Amino acid sequence: MSKNVLVDRLDQGPVICAEGFLFELERRGYLSAGEFVPEVALEHPEALETLHRDFQHAGSDIVEAFTYNGHREKMRVIGKEELLEPLNRSALRIARKVADDKPGNLMAGNISNTNIWSPDDAQAQAEVRGMFEEMVGWAVDEGADIIIGETFYYAGEAFAALEVAKATGLPTVITLAPMAGNAMSDGYGIVETAQELEQRGADVVGMNCFRGPDTMLPWLREIRAAVTCHVGALPVPYRTSDAEPTFFSLTDSHCACPAPHGRPFPTALDPLYCNRYEIGAFAKQAFDIGVRYLGVCCGAAPIHIREVAEAVGRTPEASRYSERMENHFMYGSNERLPEHIRALGERA
Repeated sequence: MSKNVLVDRLDQGPVICAEGFLFELERRGYLSAGEFVPEVALEHPEALETLHRDFQHAGSDIVEAFTYNGHREKMRVIGKEELLEPLNRSALRIARKVADDKPGNLMAGNISNTNIWSPDDAQAQAEVRGMFEEMVGWAVDEGADIIIGETFYYAGEAFAALEVAKATGLPTVITLAPMAGNAMSDGYGIVETAQELEQRGADVVGMNCFRGPDTMLPWLREIRAAVTCHVGALPVPYRTSDAEPTFFSLTDSHCACPAPHGRPFPTALDPLYCNRYEIGAFAKQAFDIGVRYLGVCCGAAPIHIREVAEAVGRTPEASRYSERMENHFMYGSNERLPEHIRALGERA
């Protein structure tokens, strides 16, 4: 067996990684939509630990430290730059603690889109590299097993993230999040960017966030055919389409009380949710084409991770509570259910 624990695991079968902490913790009342800064790691560490454990119970093999948007620039935006290192270290320690409690789980350090990368601004690029370096350094200090770089819509930023992550010697995952234009924002092709990431040494390349199952899967087919390394797929659980390919572009023509900011994203997406079976079907389709690193991103709840796990043949602890509709009082088939009560189901 090689020293690359992630690749070894993927060579043997699927590996599941829960993401999407921003949306779920916002729904639970622990961070502010719009800002989406993970202060919960400092203010309510018990809530973050609980969410990690819920995803772990549902089948996630990777406990990814919740440092998304926990970079220096975002902390400057909210005027709390002094909390940067304490926030990162707290998130990493919580993730390490949870991973250590489940034999075989991996803990991941995380870096992501900084929203200041510019293809034509060397100073901005240097600043981004500095942010990546300090976050990855803290991840190594706190015992990360792998480094995940995610949600990159600039190819150049993804390449920079990979370079910094690879310098640690840890396994690296880099996933792209192209906008609706079906190309990276600096003009690179999506598939070509994935190929370049593989050439530069990424262990897993793929896509996460922004796109739901229907608009991510076609690109995954192309990426899987174009690279030889492992491929990752972590869609958002929303019904994106060719006309509205990202969750930013989704509209809701039936909404009687629209969001005050004028679009469903990010706080009025609820009617546009995929059901659990759609997420399971996506995971099965992705796995069948050779995608082994699987998960769900923004909008994910533990039920979605359980569906992913079960779709690829896994039986996580949460499967103890998989549905048993045969015992439902109206729609079940159990012989103890009275016929006159079951008959109500047709007119309920």
